[in-house]
Amino acid sequence: MTRKDKPRALRVLQITDPHLLADPAGGLLGVNTRDSLDAVIDKVVRDHGQPDLVLATGDIAQDGSEEAYRVFGEKLSAFPCASAWIAGNHDDSDVLAQVAGEHQANRRHIVQGGWQFILLDSSVHGQVYGELAESELEFLASTLAQNPDLPALVALHHHPVDIGSDWMEGIGLRNRDAFWQIVECFPQVKIVLWGHIHQEHDLERRGVRLLATPSTCIQFTSGSPTFAVEALPPGYRWFELETSGQFQTEVQRATDFEFELDVNSTGY
Repeated sequence: MTRKDKPRALRVLQITDPHLLADPAGGLLGVNTRDSLDAVIDKVVRDHGQPDLVLATGDIAQDGSEEAYRVFGEKLSAFPCASAWIAGNHDDSDVLAQVAGEHQANRRHIVQGGWQFILLDSSVHGQVYGELAESELEFLASTLAQNPDLPALVALHHHPVDIGSDWMEGIGLRNRDAFWQIVECFPQVKIVLWGHIHQEHDLERRGVRLLATPSTCIQFTSGSPTFAVEALPPGYRWFELETSGQFQTEVQRATDFEFELDVNSTGY
């Protein structure tokens, strides 16, 4: 195959933690979450163009309302491609699943562009922390075992590693050891991707790239021992994935979005 004939990289957009509400004027710490999501979507279209796939990695709604999920679906109409939504700790998993199904956004295993995407539900009803049920772990292991030749991106909401912020360590993935025991058995896993922490994160663990992404609304202060937010713009993550398993990724922010953040808040 000549360089000219080389397949175009698969373009994947991660949007995470929009925290939408049923109330159009609803906000989080002074930021209207619908407006901030609009700013992020505009930035994607302007700077990157159209993705081939959108991954929405949880906390889509702040209030778990059906209206919030319907608004999210409407906003994603800016991208005429498939999307996949997973739940975070603020979501109502049942309501999310219902609306996601109407958008064909409830697939848990996607094969596209020479890659596979495995989406896990780490949400626990009524809890902020995450945990993967035995059925989720079995799904992860069996899917990877059945598809050994496709590079894999595994996505979930909660962070499966320590991120250096004391207040967040207790609200990450509780059974992370069980998760990693599976992942480390399958060398085709190239990326583990999550949301929840409202900040950029980029590490590597035994050949697996560990990535987290800014929220489309407010941002938590990186490395803070207690809850804190900082006035960084909302953002997203963009991937270009090659069939070889190589990839490029970057975080971009909607720097032209104007907002007044309540930096003195002790929670949300």
